[in-house]
Amino acid sequence: MLFSICIPSYNRPVELLRLLQSIDMRDSRRVEIIICEDHSPKRLAIRDIVNNFQKNSEYKVRYIENEKNYGYDRNLRELLHYAQGEFVVFMGDDDAFAAGGLDKMADFIEKNKSHDLGYILKTHLLIHDNQGTEVFRYFPESKIFSPGEDACHLLLRRSVFISGFIIRRKYALDYMTEIFDGTLLYQLYLLAEVVMKYPSAYYDQPLTMQYKEGIPLFGSSESEKKLYDPGVISIKNSLNFMSGFFKISEYMDDKYSMHLTQHLRREISKYSYPVLSIQRGHGRTHFRQYTRQLGQLRINGTIYYYIYWLALYIFGVRICDHIIFKVKKIIGYTPQL
Repeated sequence: MLFSICIPSYNRPVELLRLLQSIDMRDSRRVEIIICEDHSPKRLAIRDIVNNFQKNSEYKVRYIENEKNYGYDRNLRELLHYAQGEFVVFMGDDDAFAAGGLDKMADFIEKNKSHDLGYILKTHLLIHDNQGTEVFRYFPESKIFSPGEDACHLLLRRSVFISGFIIRRKYALDYMTEIFDGTLLYQLYLLAEVVMKYPSAYYDQPLTMQYKEGIPLFGSSESEKKLYDPGVISIKNSLNFMSGFFKISEYMDDKYSMHLTQHLRREISKYSYPVLSIQRGHGRTHFRQYTRQLGQLRINGTIYYYIYWLALYIFGVRICDHIIFKVKKIIGYTPQL
């Protein structure tokens, strides 16, 4: 079996059904679907959705209900524990697969079988509220990376979006740990460890679709409730999420005597538009307060950060989003700064 599609599910039955219906791999024997429901208020509705899907699906589906709310990071470990495929494909329950994306990814893996890939960065589509489609393509073409610090530098920041996160299961199982619970970034720790030891890749065809809708639901579990307030995108939530990056990078620096944190701060600064724009919609006063606190994380070390800040402060998110959307559409991929 090639893929284990692993879905951490919490309180989104309608969106989960959309995801399940988007799975379209030609050979159903090459894929399994694993859903870990994390003790949400809508558990019964989710159970019904999965049961009905199982009855009418040719895919192997495993459904697990957690005995309590484990939280995002532990739920990823639960999914890894149950998975049996060669590669794990993590999917957020409110996203979906691009048509034909799984088969194209399977072909890419087969063509590069000799590389023994440990991790694959995917391309994805962002579906805006107005149904406009933004492509997140990180390099001009597909490529292979040798194991080591350079791969870690290149891939860590670009791999935050969970849906379509592909990692070889047997390598990821070596790094089951609780120390990053609450960061919402456990998958990045897995990536960092795996790409230090094994070849990795980027594939330039879209695998998943992210919908720009809904609200975050983190903050209900014991590991998350001190860090996140559910249902809002607050300054506290944003800052704690950003801090999670550096908890992982500092751990890796200590373990491997490298300079990942220094590099990551500069990378986040150069591509800090999403980090900044997430709080701009609450007004200029709120935005100033947020960026003052953001500065304490020392990601304001490049001219790009101040260009984004000034543009957002003057023009707001809608106009800036439109400009970035147009630039990326012309170039065809995220510019390398």
